Amino acid sequence: MRILVSLLLAFAFLLPATAEEMKMDRAMAQKMVSASIQKFKINDDVSVEDAIDSMKLRANTLNFKLVADLPLSEQVKAMGEEANYMRILAFCDALIAKRMVEYDITFAGFLPCRIAVLQDSKGQGWIVTMNMDMMVEGVDLPPELQPLAKKVRDTIYSIVDAGVNGDL
Repeated sequence: MRILVSLLLAFAFLLPATAEEMKMDRAMAQKMVSASIQKFKINDDVSVEDAIDSMKLRANTLNFKLVADLPLSEQVKAMGEEANYMRILAFCDALIAKRMVEYDITFAGFLPCRIAVLQDSKGQGWIVTMNMDMMVEGVDLPPELQPLAKKVRDTIYSIVDAGVNGDL
């Protein structure tokens, strides 16, 4: 309870005092959100289905499990609306996840590693995921967890690369 009160008090001191400061905070928040996401154009000769198959194959090869597959555009269509292709895949190494969350429960908010595959209004395929470098560099990890965080980063980027290039 003391930790919660301390965090709330610390947060209160961070709140802006004026409308102008709030605008700056909103702009900063928008920059932070933008920097936390990476977008990768799928090569023109690779379909979104081939990108997904390639990512699943790469993940399997690297011992990262596909723990969720959410066909969001299919759900939207089932609800009676048209939608561009949108599917969320979630990959995880449960043992690494366990260790990271045991160190700091904040990591639970990033689990599992999500990769979105979508098409824009022009039919261009995209892969969107968290900026894994921010996750690795933005957290003060103990030496024994640093290699695990880098392994997750490298694995997710390898999975994305397979999707972008259609490496079946």
